Amino acid sequence: MSNCQPPFLYNCDCNRPMGKRKFTIDLGNEKIEVEGHLHKNVAIKYLMKRRRSLLMTKDKEKVEKLFESVPKTISIVGGHLIKSYKVNWEREGTTEFEGSRFVFTLTDLPDKSVHAITN
Repeated sequence: MSNCQPPFLYNCDCNRPMGKRKFTIDLGNEKIEVEGHLHKNVAIKYLMKRRRSLLMTKDKEKVEKLFESVPKTISIVGGHLIKSYKVNWEREGTTEFEGSRFVFTLTDLPDKSVHAITN
């Protein structure tokens, strides 16, 4: 990739940029329609928004309420595949991001096919 090209995600098969696809974020009690490139990137973008709202809130009671409501599992529904992740939230990072507040890590759960669920 040369320096004059925009920073797109590229398809492995050819040198064309990947377009955004429609995904549904399933939190169990809520479903959110979004666009993105990859299942995991969609999950990370959503969780970073939740983390940002925790970091920017000054009221300690509201922070506690928000921290209790962060998702523990998240499923990203694509056109053919459902990828699920277990989200491990920490108030303060102890491993890779030591000292950072409201850190999360994702653990892959087994994939499911959209067609197997709808049939």
